[in-house]
Amino acid sequence: MSAPDTAVPLRPAYRDANVLRWLTAYTASVAGDVVYFLALSWAATRAGGPSQVGLVVAAGALPRAVLMLGGGVVADRFGPRRVAVLSDAVRCAVILAAAAAVALAPAHIWLLAVVALIFGVVDAVFMPAVGALPPRITTVDQLARVQGMRGLSIRLSNAVGPLVAGAVLVSGGAAGAFTAAGVLFAVSLGTLLTVRVTPPAETPRRTSARNELRDGLRYVRRHRLLAPLVVVIGLSEMCFSGPVATGLVLLADERGWGAEGMGWVASAFSIGATASALLLTVVPRVPRAGMTMSAALLVTAAGAVGLGQAPSLAMAVAFGALIGLTSGFATTLTGALVQTETDPRYLGRVTSVTTLCTLGLAPVLFPAVGVTVALWGAGTFFAGCGAICLLAAVLGLSVPALRHAELKSSKSA
Repeated sequence: MSAPDTAVPLRPAYRDANVLRWLTAYTASVAGDVVYFLALSWAATRAGGPSQVGLVVAAGALPRAVLMLGGGVVADRFGPRRVAVLSDAVRCAVILAAAAAVALAPAHIWLLAVVALIFGVVDAVFMPAVGALPPRITTVDQLARVQGMRGLSIRLSNAVGPLVAGAVLVSGGAAGAFTAAGVLFAVSLGTLLTVRVTPPAETPRRTSARNELRDGLRYVRRHRLLAPLVVVIGLSEMCFSGPVATGLVLLADERGWGAEGMGWVASAFSIGATASALLLTVVPRVPRAGMTMSAALLVTAAGAVGLGQAPSLAMAVAFGALIGLTSGFATTLTGALVQTETDPRYLGRVTSVTTLCTLGLAPVLFPAVGVTVALWGAGTFFAGCGAICLLAAVLGLSVPALRHAELKSSKSA
């Protein structure tokens, strides 16, 4: 399958039909992921009890983390569009097959573990490929907007996905939920097939996969901006890719706010993140992107400490909105900087590295959340998250290449 050539029109990304097709595919994919993981957890709970859920989820998470860097090599070698389409097709087929199997016979833990394992392997290829597509579908000056639109997509999918999963689980059980996820992947696949991409400026030289992986890691390590930026991404996302949600549950329980209070703070965080994504979608340009990113991380660090020490639910909600707003700014800007600075030949591999930093480092903190809160309280945990985020901000300010980083315009590119 070859990607058709296209001349990217000079228009805002949110008015570019080609970008909107990619965004539709991405949104359907993320929503399908949410429905799939909820269906998998539900089926595993019914088949083996709560103790088996972690094992089944780990069966998918482990290969995704281990093979993510290899997925970046595949995306660069064969082209991100081709790899995204083929891997999306496999995901769709696997989940629909799982739906049929669960509908015909009771789900067994071994079957769910096999489904999770295959899905995790394919996801390790799909994620770097679909993440490397934006520079191929729009001009370099629109990448910040595309990252803002991506943030809106994630928020929408995370809001709608659980509602869809809950409705189909009630009406059709796990088989119905797997079917719904498969349909969403089919929508993603069909839309991806209509996305046009610009061909690479030059054909990459083929070597062994191992050499290409080493070459990609060497490229990141030696790049004056990407090397420190990857560290900033890893540090800034370590807490906010999952552990904070767990800490928020424990904070609400400790302060007596209950599930309702936890929901208010979580909703405020989502609203803040959505506002930042929407703002960065419509603004024409973000000046001094490196300084803005670091400043956003400084405020996020202060907000995390403030959330842990909030004397009332109202203050916690305010800090939650602030953290969502500023962390959303930082995430969007780091993503845009990665894509504007990376040589197109290495986009898949660099995307796999940043994705691994985002998804792979957060689980390291999960065991520490409960232990920290039990020993020293939720405030100490959030202070620790603030310290990690502060470290990311200090790194961004202390490295000249990051401090002076700018998002490129079409003219400079």
